[in-house]
Amino acid sequence: MRDPERKSKILGAAADLVARNGFHAVSMADIGGAAGITGSGIYRHFPSKSAVLVALFDHAIDELLRDEEQIVEAVGELGGMLDQLIAGQVEFVVAQRELAQVYHNEIHNLPAADQRRLRRKQRMYVEEWVHVLDELRTDLTDADARALVHAAIGAIQSTLFHNSGLPGGRLRELLTAAARAVLGLPGHVTR
Repeated sequence: MRDPERKSKILGAAADLVARNGFHAVSMADIGGAAGITGSGIYRHFPSKSAVLVALFDHAIDELLRDEEQIVEAVGELGGMLDQLIAGQVEFVVAQRELAQVYHNEIHNLPAADQRRLRRKQRMYVEEWVHVLDELRTDLTDADARALVHAAIGAIQSTLFHNSGLPGGRLRELLTAAARAVLGLPGHVTR
């Protein structure tokens, strides 16, 4: 009987190994061993190592887009909406650090069609931030808002390759404050 969590185990093992060793240094046998199966067993779920990476990245960006959509639908106030978008990105970077590192470092190892498709999804994610910031800060041009959103997300992701040694809660606070400062948002985070 197949383990229903097998795909998740494979993706988790791949994220961990690729984050530590890089895409080209990790074999299907390595991923299988870390997931508790043979390397050839992975082929029942994924046709290739790059397909594992594609599934991993699709899952990550789809989750961010789903969370973003729920925030936009559920939160009526623009400031609160932007706070929640920031919190979601911060949580992705802090709680799923290895996955975020792999996404950042390895997207160029995917087939060109998959890279384009994932970049489109990234743009959709960023566009919602831009739209909310445009509505909230009427003093900005669209280009200004776009530049600030990219800078804010970049500030959040800046810790991916630096181990600050800070507890997760404190790191979340600092990254949130940095993103809010970049976006020119006053005061403390509202929840």
